[in-house]
Amino acid sequence: MAYRDVYQSWQDNPEAFWLKAAEAIDWDVAPTKALFDDKAPLYEWFRDTKVNTCYNAVDRHVEQGRGDQVAVIYDSPITGTKAKFTYAELQTRVAALAGGLAAKGVGKGDRVIIYMPMVPEALEAMLACARLGAIHSVVFGGFAANELAVRIDDATPKAIIAASCGLEPGRVVDYKPLLDGAIELADHTPDFCVILQREQHPCDLGARDVDWHGFQEGTAPAACVPVEGTHPAYILYTSGTTGAPKGVVRPTAGHLVALNWTMKNIYNVDPGDVFWAASDVGWVVGHSYICYAPLIHGNTTIVFEGKPIGTPDAGTFWRVIEEHDVKSFFTAPTAFRAVKREDPAGEFVKKYDLSCLGQIYLAGERADPDTIEWMQDKLGKPIYDHWWQTETGFTIAGNPVGIEPLPVKLGSPTVAMPGFDVQILSDEGHPLGAGELGAIAVKLPLPPGTLPTLWNAEERFLKSYLTTFPGYYETGDAGMIDEDGYLYIMARTDDVINVAGHRLSTGAMEEVLAAHPDVAECAVIGVTDALKGQLPVGFVCLSKGVETAPEDVEQGCVKLVRDTIGPVAAFKLCCVVDRLPKTRSGKILRGTMVKIADSEAFKLPATIDDPAILDEIKTALQTIGYAK
Repeated sequence: MAYRDVYQSWQDNPEAFWLKAAEAIDWDVAPTKALFDDKAPLYEWFRDTKVNTCYNAVDRHVEQGRGDQVAVIYDSPITGTKAKFTYAELQTRVAALAGGLAAKGVGKGDRVIIYMPMVPEALEAMLACARLGAIHSVVFGGFAANELAVRIDDATPKAIIAASCGLEPGRVVDYKPLLDGAIELADHTPDFCVILQREQHPCDLGARDVDWHGFQEGTAPAACVPVEGTHPAYILYTSGTTGAPKGVVRPTAGHLVALNWTMKNIYNVDPGDVFWAASDVGWVVGHSYICYAPLIHGNTTIVFEGKPIGTPDAGTFWRVIEEHDVKSFFTAPTAFRAVKREDPAGEFVKKYDLSCLGQIYLAGERADPDTIEWMQDKLGKPIYDHWWQTETGFTIAGNPVGIEPLPVKLGSPTVAMPGFDVQILSDEGHPLGAGELGAIAVKLPLPPGTLPTLWNAEERFLKSYLTTFPGYYETGDAGMIDEDGYLYIMARTDDVINVAGHRLSTGAMEEVLAAHPDVAECAVIGVTDALKGQLPVGFVCLSKGVETAPEDVEQGCVKLVRDTIGPVAAFKLCCVVDRLPKTRSGKILRGTMVKIADSEAFKLPATIDDPAILDEIKTALQTIGYAK
């Protein structure tokens, strides 16, 4: 069946489509109905079911005779450690941990915060919570104490599961002082903390702390607890543009159905294949595609502790793929830009046999055409961009390779997946035509597995996502759809700048800059200008070994944008910088850069339509260590 036929079958009968997909899940009480719309616009999926996530991710594979299959591969170039765990071993470990938690009073509906590095025990903690019906909230390991404290107060966990430390190339991150500091700052106090002692940096345990291994001794392994289909599987906090982080809620049944569907239809893997998402359990990719989806589908997943370069070299990705027979690989464009910057000629690629690899997927940041072309050239593999969000939990728009590989258009994550009716809207909420730039919105209801609300913040959920365009989910992204139905993500809606009445995408300018032969990565921001409203300013990082003078690169970038997009872009300012400010997950902090450039503290003049102001902006960035 072709993609268009599959998508049409969903459009014709969403109820039948998702009930059919639900047949792949083992239910305690099977669904008789998929969508419940009696609380619209707060929709629910598979409300009349009972099911357990851990059973579907672990136990059923053992019961079906596949207990000897490897479930988790741990590969840590930082510690030089490698290990493999079968489904049967994973079942034993998870049931024991869940038993220890249950013996200390953790049960269905209780929240448990997980504050862990990239080790197999992080997945075991998530699955142990799911086994009990407890609601986990993973916080990125090493987050500052105040950030962790905010999440403790919002989730009010009964317990926190943490490690003594995290490891990064060249340094140890001491988690215990951060954890203790967060509990001290928070109004809520957990009953107890479970600490995994890592030999690289053990810690002293306090009165509320129990040792990971010790507290499990003498307790009975826990059985799987069936929960309602709408029961929250987890809470994942995503930073809002202002105010407190938003606690995205993931409903259990829809999560199971949607993730299982994606593994074959999008990522083109069969049970038993090795799937690797090079991310972190602290992010949504780690939840969906390191822990849950591969295990639910019966794949082997990789827990990788390291970086794409420097552990030990720019060939780390290729070594892992060859050594562990990876069929499908998923990471962020940022990672490949780092590899490309370190190894522009692709010398490390040639050292490894990548014949096992079927395809590579990118998400998390805009996949600029230059990076994709470099990957295609050096790897000789299909490269598929796809687009989704923490809120959705899986692909909004992608290439349905397991159904039908569609032609790749550089700069586009391809087409909408079943369940997502993606439309481009004007500021007034009117649908726009092919090729017109506007706000990307998804017609309600969203599909199974997407957020039904925010944790303890229903009004904020409505205001943040469902109010701007009634009847639609507001993605916060801007873009367009071409005549073939291909979606283009051009920028966040607040990154669409208005230059003298012209709506321009900073993302389009970034794509042009990324094509410059000396540029490794880049960002374009809109800076306030009294005359034209806003003007674009580009910031570029150079590839390793570039000998061109920075000022020549800057002039070349300006010319490239003006030649490609035209004078309407009013692109006159470009700055070579050492690095770009980023989040822990590698996303460029464009908002931070705008605030720096617009700050009154740097006494920028009323208009920046003058190349001389570039020195002022460089000075501003130098104060926080970004510019040359």
